[in-house]
Amino acid sequence: MIALSREFPSIFGAPAIHTVDERIFTLRYFARCMDCGFCGDQCCNYGVDIDWANMEHLRSLGRDFEAFVGVPHEAWFTPEIVHDPEFPSGAYARTRSVGGKCVFADRQGRGCRIHAYCLERGLDYHLYKPLVSILFPLTFEYGALVPSPETLDNTLACNGKGETLFNGVRDELLYYFGKGFIAELDALAATPSR
Repeated sequence: MIALSREFPSIFGAPAIHTVDERIFTLRYFARCMDCGFCGDQCCNYGVDIDWANMEHLRSLGRDFEAFVGVPHEAWFTPEIVHDPEFPSGAYARTRSVGGKCVFADRQGRGCRIHAYCLERGLDYHLYKPLVSILFPLTFEYGALVPSPETLDNTLACNGKGETLFNGVRDELLYYFGKGFIAELDALAATPSR
């Protein structure tokens, strides 16, 4: 683990990252997911943690979004709410699984229905889509930016070749944590021992 020069809170205040796992600069995966049909969106096989505020934003989209998803809004999230200060609103639930996929996975095609809806309507998907999904295959825990478990146990089908985990989500990290954070991580990525 590498301690950063300071703590970097996300634009929402949380999570705040003060440490990074150096493996984010060496582990690799195929980052252009939508350019590949190999795994059939394997990372969407389960529900995902979703911030309370994102849940409320999705609910506020109303019947139009509900029709777009094709699943009644009552079936989108698990009822258990977990209080966790690392999530922007301090709480999260999980998206449900329908037919072996996340409720928001496109069951007729590929990708995330939240992401597709936002792109079609000019909405900022960061306000609706789960942060954990956007940063995948990175995640955060206890102030550390770390590889998702699937990259460590080799259950991610596209492990091993392509971009580093960091480079694959660099633009999203920039959005959430800013230029100073990225400058520090770029410098760490350029360290010759990596």
